[in-house]
Amino acid sequence: MNKQHKRYIFIGAAWPYANAPLHLGHIASLLPADIIARYYRLKGDNVLFVSGSDCHGTPIVLAAEKEKKSPDEIAQFYHKEFKKTLIDSFDFSYDNYTTTLTENHTKVVQEFFTKLYKKKDIEIKKQKLPFCSNCQRFLPDRYIEGKCPKCGFESARGDQCDQCGQMLDPEDLIDPKCQICNSTPIFKETEHFFLKLSQKEKFIKDLVNSSSGWRKNAIGFTNKLLNEGLKDRAITRDTSWGVDIPLGGYENKKIYVWFDAVCGYYSASLEALNKTDELGKYWENSEARHYYVHGKDNIPFHTIIWPIMLKGFGNLKLPDYIVSSEYLTLENKQFSKSRDWAIWAKDITCDFDSDYLRFYLILNGPETSDSDFDFYDFQSRINSELIGNFGNFINRTTQLIEKNFKNGIEINQKSQYLQTIEEIFESTGKLIEEGNLREALKQVLKIAEDGNKYLSQQEPWKKIKDHPQSAQNILANCAKAIICLQTLISPFLPKSSQKIANIFDNNNRSTWQYPDQEKFLVKKTEIIFQKIEKEQIEAQITKLKGGTENKQV
Repeated sequence: MNKQHKRYIFIGAAWPYANAPLHLGHIASLLPADIIARYYRLKGDNVLFVSGSDCHGTPIVLAAEKEKKSPDEIAQFYHKEFKKTLIDSFDFSYDNYTTTLTENHTKVVQEFFTKLYKKKDIEIKKQKLPFCSNCQRFLPDRYIEGKCPKCGFESARGDQCDQCGQMLDPEDLIDPKCQICNSTPIFKETEHFFLKLSQKEKFIKDLVNSSSGWRKNAIGFTNKLLNEGLKDRAITRDTSWGVDIPLGGYENKKIYVWFDAVCGYYSASLEALNKTDELGKYWENSEARHYYVHGKDNIPFHTIIWPIMLKGFGNLKLPDYIVSSEYLTLENKQFSKSRDWAIWAKDITCDFDSDYLRFYLILNGPETSDSDFDFYDFQSRINSELIGNFGNFINRTTQLIEKNFKNGIEINQKSQYLQTIEEIFESTGKLIEEGNLREALKQVLKIAEDGNKYLSQQEPWKKIKDHPQSAQNILANCAKAIICLQTLISPFLPKSSQKIANIFDNNNRSTWQYPDQEKFLVKKTEIIFQKIEKEQIEAQITKLKGGTENKQV
C-alpha cells in the first residue's frame, strides 16, 4: 500500500478487572482484537492497539479485603499476570497494555470529568443508596447482590445483571444483601455526580441508525435500552479506591470504574504515542477507523456511555465497529470463579499450544451466539481440521520437495487452483475488517482443503521419475499456496505462520497481498503441529472435575 493511502486504525480491547485470573471466556472475547490488529499491520496501515488492566472498582477492593491485602497489591499482582498471559502466552500484539493506576490515566479521567461537568453533561443529584448498618458503610456495586427484576437471576449486582446484561440501580434489586456480612441493607440519601444520559437519546439513536460495523447484539441491546428510555447514571461512588473527583469537598468519593475504565482507551493511546501529533490522526480524524472489542456484558458502556463521553469531551472519533462477543460456556455451564469451574488461561497454555486455542476459539467461539468449550470437541477439531487438513497439506508438499528437489522448484504453469487463491486475499481481508472472523478463517482453511485435493488428483509422487518437470510444477503450485497460507493464517495463528516461514526461509514476507514469488526452496521440513492424544484430554477433565492443579491463585 502506498504511504499516502495508509489508514489510521484504532483497536481498543476491553480492560479486564485485575481481581482474579483470566479464563478462556475472557480470551474468547478479546482475541478478535489481536486478529484485526495483525491483519491491518500486514495491510501496511497505521495501527494503534491498546488495552490494560482495570485496577479500580469494587471487584478489586472485595478481593483485597478477602485476601487481607491492599487493593494496589491485588491489582499489581494480577496486572503482571495478565501481561504474561495475554502477551507471552497468547501472543496478543498490543501496542500498549497498561493500567488504570498511571498518573497519565488519572489526569485523562479527571480531564474528561471536568470538561463534561463544565458542559453540564454531568450534574450533582441526591440518591438513595444501600447502607449496611452492620458494616457501617455504603455498598457500591459488587458489595450488594440480589435478584434481577428483569430476568430473575439470583446474583445480580448493584449496577448490572451479568445474566441478562440489564443496567441496574441498587434499589432495583429484589431481596438485596450485603456481600460482606449478608445482612439486609437500608437505603440512605447521599449525593453523587450523574452523567446525563437521558438528554442524549437522540444522539445515541442517530449513532445506532448510522452504524454499519456494529454486531447485531450491540445494535439490539442498545435499541432495547433506548426503547426503555435512557436513565442518568451515577459516575461516582462512596469508596476510598479510585480516581479522585477533581472538585473540592468530595474527598470520600471516587469516580466510578465504568467512567474511569473507558477513558483508558484515550489515556493508553496518549501513553503509547508519547504525546506526539500522531494522537490527533487517530482520535480527531474522521477517516480513522475505530474498533471496540469486548464481551456482550460490556455493550452499553461502549455504545452509549463512551460515545456520550467522547462527544462531550470535544467531538473525538466515535466507534465505527463494535465487535461484541456472546458468552463462552464450559461443558454447557457458565464459567464460575467461586465454583472453580473454569479453564484458567495461564494454565491451559502450559498444556496446549496457544495457536490451538486461538484456532478453536475462533472456529467454535461465541462470535454470533453463545458457544460451549468441550474438551473432546477441541481435540477432534484440532486433530482433524488443523492437523489433518491444514498441517497435512503443508507436510505432504514440503516433504516431497525436500526429498526430490533439493535445489528448489519453480512454477512454469500456473494452475487453476492458484488462480482461486489470488482472490481470497481480498475476500478474507474484507471479512476480517467486518469482524466476521470465523468465516474468514474458514476461507483460509479451504485453501488447504483444496490443496490436498489438488495433490491427490495430480499425484506428483508418481511423476517424479518419468516426468520431473510436471511433478515440479505441481509441487511449485502447492508451495506458492503454502506461502499464501503463511500470510493468510498469520493474524489467526502467528506461531504457526512463523513455522511455515522457517520451512521456506521466508521471513521477509510481511504484506497482505498475493506474492510474486515463483521459485521455492525448502530449507528444512518441520512438523508444525502435534496431535492431541486422548490421555491429554482426560487429564484436563480430571483437573476440571476435582483436580487441584487447576485451582486459581
